Amino acid sequence: MDPSLIKVACVNCSLRELCLPVGLQEGELEKLSEMVKSRRRLKRGEGLFSNGDTFAALYAVRFGMFKTRVNTADGRDQVTGFQMAGEILGLDGIGTDHHTCDAVALEDSEVCVIPFDQVADLSRTFPVMQLHFHKMMSREIVRDHGVMLLLGSMRAEERLAAFLLNISQRLRARGFSSSELVLRMTREEIGSYLGLKLETVSRTFSKFQDEGILSVQQRLVQILDPQALQHLVNPEQC
Repeated sequence: MDPSLIKVACVNCSLRELCLPVGLQEGELEKLSEMVKSRRRLKRGEGLFSNGDTFAALYAVRFGMFKTRVNTADGRDQVTGFQMAGEILGLDGIGTDHHTCDAVALEDSEVCVIPFDQVADLSRTFPVMQLHFHKMMSREIVRDHGVMLLLGSMRAEERLAAFLLNISQRLRARGFSSSELVLRMTREEIGSYLGLKLETVSRTFSKFQDEGILSVQQRLVQILDPQALQHLVNPEQC
């Protein structure tokens, strides 16, 4: 057996409240642990799955960070999302039984491998599991709508502010600092996700730093004035 594939115990996982087992009782968690057969470790830059691969499993990020991307008609890579610990990868493959994007590790990472056919069986057995699965699907739709809003109506400053606030909130939910962010993605990847050129992303970071909103040292970003970021995104609420 590949040494990167090891037994998982959902019952003991510190991320279980952010992942699939939300709301499950101890006995139900044990059944889920039996279903999750392995973990998979990936090095930075390694692909978890690629566009066109047969869909067989969902992947819960145990630690690290990933990006998902699609290839545009003119051959460019378009980043479609960033996934961190406690979040699920692979939902894109449910509709067609094939993945429709690439998932790539942005740093050394680990995922729990969850066979999808067993997810479906367990969902029928435990209604709370089925409800949570539906909520996950709903969150994906809401996220897509949010990205469309970013790309369709926001200026560069608003897009970057919304992105930083989103990362900050997700880190806080995981017990990390919400004001000190180590961005695992490059400026170019941020630009691809936000629909901005690399120069625009770099210029906007510099602008925020000059205005005292951020302190930027390469990939370490300190949010000095979160209210200013919030004002850019939702001025009527500040």
